[in-house]
This record gives sequence, structure tokens and C-alpha cells, in this order.
Amino acid sequence: MNALIDRIADSPTSLVGRLAARRYGTPIPGSVGVTEFAPADRRVLIAPVNYSGQGYEWARALERDLDGVSARNMAIHVPGGFDYAADLLVPVPTYHNDTEWQERQLRAALESTHVLIEAEEPPFGRLLGRSVARQADALVRGGVDVAFLAHGTDVRLPSRHTRDNPWSHYSDPGIYAARDETLAARNIALLERSGRPVFVSTPDLLDDLPDATWCPVVVDLARWDTPRTERAPGAPLRVAHAPSVSVIKGTHLVLDELRALEAEGVIALDLIQGVPSAAMPARFAAADVVIDQLRIGSYGVAACEALAAGCVVVGHLADRVRARVASATGSEPPVVEATPETIGSVLRGLAAHDDLDPLRAAGRDFVAAVHDGRRSAAVLDRLWLAAPPSQREDPTR
Repeated sequence: MNALIDRIADSPTSLVGRLAARRYGTPIPGSVGVTEFAPADRRVLIAPVNYSGQGYEWARALERDLDGVSARNMAIHVPGGFDYAADLLVPVPTYHNDTEWQERQLRAALESTHVLIEAEEPPFGRLLGRSVARQADALVRGGVDVAFLAHGTDVRLPSRHTRDNPWSHYSDPGIYAARDETLAARNIALLERSGRPVFVSTPDLLDDLPDATWCPVVVDLARWDTPRTERAPGAPLRVAHAPSVSVIKGTHLVLDELRALEAEGVIALDLIQGVPSAAMPARFAAADVVIDQLRIGSYGVAACEALAAGCVVVGHLADRVRARVASATGSEPPVVEATPETIGSVLRGLAAHDDLDPLRAAGRDFVAAVHDGRRSAAVLDRLWLAAPPSQREDPTR
């Protein structure tokens, strides 16, 4: 069955592929607008996935921190998602099945000066055979400077990840690693032959794309700076865990240990699932500690949000990732190291601390310095927006 699904996904223009696309629904013609830019010398479109709201945040950072930039993001609106902000939300039926909208959006994108394609997904749906390469070529031929930004699974090779990470989620039988391997290898090949600037959202992805450049994820510091409810003396350590995908975060590997610590009175556990993004600041403000992920070996948006909210973040970061971030920023990520084997002792140690304020302050300072958008805008500017292709700096030097 998996092989059949793969063949359909890999042949979007075939009869079966076109029939399969109908499952996305029927669009309402003319009901969806296209991207519009403010007058500016540099007009940037970021599309089409907006994972964790990052396309929107990068666009805001570019407008806020660079002169002469109008930046917009476009995102596929997936029902039941986390409702992240976006400049243009496009319903799934329109994105996949509305050729008229796809052509209008391509014409709108040709009014930009730069397009950043996220996760190697086609920004114009099934236009031009749903080919990312052909859509990027159409933009380039129209005078638009194209770059790519990889987000995670789209380029993370399971074979490499399981070799280098003892807790890798790809070793779990519930993960269809063979398909992820095929897609990641295909996307890496696309990026390597594109000749375009390539960025990654998290530092671990440089393992798979060593010639790319890290463009840090961005968090809105003001949004997460909410009044905190402090723990009463002698009360259990308040521990939150918000697994978007529990098998990847490693929830099932530690849940029994967490329940045992809760029964013992060491912690009070808040397992956050199905909570909209707007409600998350209040949940983190009521936690002392947030357990991030224990399997990937890196950190991302959720960890940064928790740090910005004044929580101590616990998770597993590979040594090479810590070193890579320290080399790039001058600061090591202030994530307290833990694995499924050590999570119990780590939480006991934190529960025994009378004062977690130094750890909280370090976390807030790190996020303010690295993940408030200034560094991300500077990276995109230096290696892409500010220089024509012939003058670009080699990010590997």
C-alpha cells in the first residue's frame, strides 16, 4: 500500500495523480486573492508552508530590520491546524486544484524581486506539473531572485540521522522512514543542483546540507512575555510538555517516568495537546519547565517560545549542534541536556533548586540575541537580498 501511495505522489500529472488531487476538494473560483506588495525596492515573497508561523515571522523581520523591503508570506491553510498568522492564507482546494488562482499567484510573484521557497514545496500548487524546479525556473526567467529554505523532514536523511543520533525517531517502526529517505534525498539533490542560495531553519540540518546557511527561527518576544505564575515554596515542579508529534518528540519514551514523578509529588505534569497557538503563552507562563524534544538532537520554535516565556527548557541536543550554535552566535543554547534515560534525574535536580531565575534569565537573553529576527534578517540580507548572484559570499568560507 505504501508503495502505491508513493507512486501516486510521485506522478502528480498522471491520470491517477489528477484523480487523487480531487480529494483535496473543489475550489470556489475567484474567492481567493493573491499576494500584494507595498512599494519598495526589494519585494520578498516567502511561500508556501509557514511551518510554526515562520514564513510570517521571517517576513516581519525583513520588513522591521532592513530598509526598503516589503515582505509577504503565503501559506496553505490546512483545516484543523494551529492557526498561525499569515499574510495570505490559501485553502487546500484552491492551492491544489484552482489553475486560475495558481496562474494569478505566479503573476503576482513575478512582481517581486525575491522569492524564498520553503521546504521544497511548489509555491503555485499543481502548476507546471507541480514541479518545484520548473516553478523556480519560471520565476528566475521572469527576473526574480529565488532562494530555498529547508525546514526539517524535507531534507533530514533517516539513514544519516539514525547513524548519528542514538535516540533517532527514524528507528521507530511507526515512522515510514523509507519514504522520508527518498524525499529527503530528492530534495537535497534539487537544492544542490539549483545553484541558488540555500538556508536551513535549524542548525542540525547542516548535517544534511553542509553548504547551506542557518537562518534562525524567529519568535515574537512580546507575545511570550506574559505575567508568570510562580511556584509556591515546596510545591511540585510544574512541568509542561507539548508534543506536536509525540513519536518525534519522544513522549512515549518518558511518559511513564513523568507519571511516576507526578505520583511521587516531585512534579505536576501539564501534557499539552490540541491547544491552539493563541493559548500557548498562558500555558507556558504557568510552567517552570518545558520538556522539548528528546530524539532529534536539536531545538526549534517550541523551545525558543518556552525560553521566551521564562521557562527552563529540557531536551536533547547533540554536542555538534551545541558547538555549531556557539560558534555562530557566541552562546551555547541554554537547553538543559536530558535523554529518555536521564530525564528523571534531571527533573529531580531541577525540582530541588530553590531558584531557577538564573536559568530563566539565560534563556530569555539567548532568545533575544539569536531568535528575535535580527540575525535571521541579516543572514538573508548578506547572503541573498543585498548582493546579486555574481557577488554573493560563499557561506562555506
